[in-house]
Order: sequence, then structure tokens, then C-alpha cells
Amino acid sequence: MPAYKVKVKWGKEMFNIDVDTDEEPLLFKAQLYELTGVQTGRQKVMLKGVTLRDDEWDKFKVSNGSMILMMGSKEEDSMKEPTVKPKFVEDMNESERAVSLNLPAGLNNLGNTCYMNAVIQCLKTVPELRRALKNHKGAMSLDASSPSQSITMSLRDLYECMDNIKVSPSLSPFIMLQVLHTAFPRFADKADDGHYMQQDANECWTELVRMLKALSAEKPAEGQETDKQKFSSFIEQYFYSVMDSELKCAESDIEPVTKSTESFQQLSCYITTDVKYMLSGLKNKLKEEIIKKSPTLDRDATYIKTSKVCRLPAYLTVQFVRFYYKEKERINAKILKDIKFPIEFDAYELCTTELQEKLAPMREKFKVAEEKQAFEVKKDDKKKMLELQKSGDKEVETYPYSFDGDIGSNNSGLYTLQAVLTHKGRTSSSGHYVAWVKHPSNGSWIKCDDDTVHPISEEEVLKLSGGGDWHTAYLLLYGPKKLEKTPEEPMATSP
Repeated sequence: MPAYKVKVKWGKEMFNIDVDTDEEPLLFKAQLYELTGVQTGRQKVMLKGVTLRDDEWDKFKVSNGSMILMMGSKEEDSMKEPTVKPKFVEDMNESERAVSLNLPAGLNNLGNTCYMNAVIQCLKTVPELRRALKNHKGAMSLDASSPSQSITMSLRDLYECMDNIKVSPSLSPFIMLQVLHTAFPRFADKADDGHYMQQDANECWTELVRMLKALSAEKPAEGQETDKQKFSSFIEQYFYSVMDSELKCAESDIEPVTKSTESFQQLSCYITTDVKYMLSGLKNKLKEEIIKKSPTLDRDATYIKTSKVCRLPAYLTVQFVRFYYKEKERINAKILKDIKFPIEFDAYELCTTELQEKLAPMREKFKVAEEKQAFEVKKDDKKKMLELQKSGDKEVETYPYSFDGDIGSNNSGLYTLQAVLTHKGRTSSSGHYVAWVKHPSNGSWIKCDDDTVHPISEEEVLKLSGGGDWHTAYLLLYGPKKLEKTPEEPMATSP
């Protein structure tokens, strides 16, 4: 095991430290944090002009006696002497490291099951789903006649195990995989060598979410009106968008326009030569040409289908349509093009005029709050920034993010990214899937690569937009952007 004794110079202080380059560099930075109080994100660690990254040693060549320079200042609230003697990272076992860094449990790969692991980690970021699963009663069963109940209960039990795991920082989701194979035999297909074949993570995502319709819809609080949409399941309340569509024949002025309303589990971002950003890819899907038989012309004709969102869910799933079928090779080939996506997303332009009007009051509240915050920070930048940072660790009262009478909706059109599922490879039936999730308590980002789980930066998440053979965003999960109440405002109960 490559372990080296090095010296780290930080200001006027010098530390003698053992470095194990078999471990993630972030663990070394965590060790420096324990010694100096400088947060890992504020550290700049250099050796002979090379800066150490969080995820790999790369050109950072360490040897015995190396003199490493660390730059970075600790925050004002980190100046106190620690009351408990630090335990160095190299002295911790894997479980202690995961607890020390407050990381979620990983999931072992059971043979090309990274697609399932990534989906499970992404969905785990939805607190309302976790609550609904916890409240779902019944014992685990492998009854093939009730796949929806089996998947729902196995996911409930798996999340509970992941939260309570003590011995190891990862576990093997055997039961979840068995239930998935029973419900969807195609996921159990094997190659000639006897190993499970790689599967499409989006297919797994849509099927799992569809099976979770076994979760009962949330009921409104006593005295509140019932849901206007009258959804029958929790999933429809929190994950389904509703669209109004108009279908008009482009070759006939006398044929009446056909109107319809449809619900969707996810929005699709179509990638064409002129699409560079997620929003433009989503808008492309809202107006499309369709060839169908015209009853007026009695022949195939071109129709223009125009759609607008009339109901936004609290949790919005966006699929990048990156795979297309190549007839000659008989594979689902991948579009590698770089498509930028935002950390904070505004869905206002996708909505009907009626919904935009309904969104206006909450959007105005956000605007006023942001202007007030900008003004206060400008008055005394340092003091206010410290106060904002400290308040981030406290549980705060927020406005409800759903409309009255429509549990699980989004009443502002504003979203915050909380999970990204990526694919690395050239076809959907090969390569590797990884989940990149936002920590529920402190907002930091975490990479969940099967059983390997470690912190990353927001900048690394934004680099998942594509353009090469690196991990490329395939599915995005956005949650509602929440607005904090000021102390003088009345309290309210969020859904």
C-alpha cells in the first residue's frame, strides 16, 4: 500500500502526515481539515506547482519527505479548539469514514446492476417519497402476482437498511434485484458468459416509479379542499406533469383542432444540432410535426401538435434523449453532444397562460425575498454572509411549495437540481451508470458509484453535460425551490 510520510506547510505551521495514495485525495483533505479547521472546499493543496484534485492523485506525485503547501483560511466559526481529540482518517475503518464525512450508504454491484443502483440513489433524495414509503404498511413479499406491492415494500426496506447500516458503508440489494427481475424478466437477461446484461437506467427508472403507484395519495389536511386533480396515488401527486395539447392539420383549414390533456412521468429534452441548453431541448418537444391520416382529406397529412404544461409536479424528472436506434449495427447509439443544464431551473416558459397566472403570486414572493437579501448582503457583505451560512445549518420555516387543494404540485415553477443520473459509454446496453446526489441536510454534492461514495463539488456536477466519453447526464431530478419565511411572517404548514 503506497503510504508516504510528508510535510504539509500551512502559513507558519508545519504538519508531519502519513499519506495513503490508494485512498481518495478527499480523505487526505479531510485529514488536513481536522488538523487546521480549513474546510475541504476552501483548501488549495499544491506540490511542485500541481494542485491536488478531490477525486484522483493524477500528476500529484507524492514521495517520502515531500513538502506540500496548503493555502486556505478557516471560517470564523471554526476557530474554536476542538473539544474531542481528532481521529485521523487513516486510523478509521470504512464505516467510520462514511460516518465522519456524513455520506449515504453505497450499493454493491451484483453484476451490471449499476443502472438499478443509480436509480435507487437518485429517488432516495425525495424526502416525501421516503415518508410515504415509511408509512406504507405490510410485510415484504416475493409474490409475482403483485409486483407493485413487492417493489414498493422492498424499496421501503432497502432505504431503511441504508439509513441504519452500521457494520459496512455499503450493502448488497439482493432482494430488490430479485423483485425487479420477477416483475420485469427482461432485466434478468444474461449474456453468453452467464452474467447479467447491462440495462437502460431510464427504463428502470420509469418502471420503478410506475410500480410505486401502490403508495396511496396524500390526503389534504382537515378543513382543506380536496385535490382538484383527484390523483389516486402519491406518485401521480408528486412526480407527474399534466399537459394540454392541440393537434391541428397543417394541410386543411376546415378540419377542427383536436384538444387533449395528458399526464407525463418525465419531460423529454430532445437533442438536435441547434440545441445547446436543456430549456431549448424541452421547448422543441412542445411543438412537433406528426404524420397521420386526415379524416377530412382521407389521406396521410402533416399535423402540428402544440403542448403546454398545465400542472407542474413538485419533483420534475427530465430525460435527455441521448440514445437512438442504429439499424445497421442494431444498437441504441448515444448522442454525446454537450447540453448545458442549470442547478436552478425555471419552468415558466413551458406553462400555459393560465398556469403562469397561478404561479405569479409565489414568484413575486421569491423576487421580493431575493431583492431584500441582495440589499442586506450589500450593506454588510461579510457579516450577512456569515449569518446566511450559519442559518443554512438550521431547520427553517418555509412557504408551502404546492397550491392549495393540489398536494404535490409546484406553485412557483422554480426548481433546484437534487440528483443527476449519468451514463458513461457509447450504447445504452453497455457502459456504466452513476448517481450524483445532493446531500439532504447541508446541500453538498455526493457521487454514488455503486459501493464507492464520496463528496464532489457543484462544478463537477455541471461538467456532466456531455461532449465526450466522460459521465454524461441522462436523467435529472429537480425538486421544488423553497422560500424561507422571515421571523415576522406568520407560520404555515407545508405539505
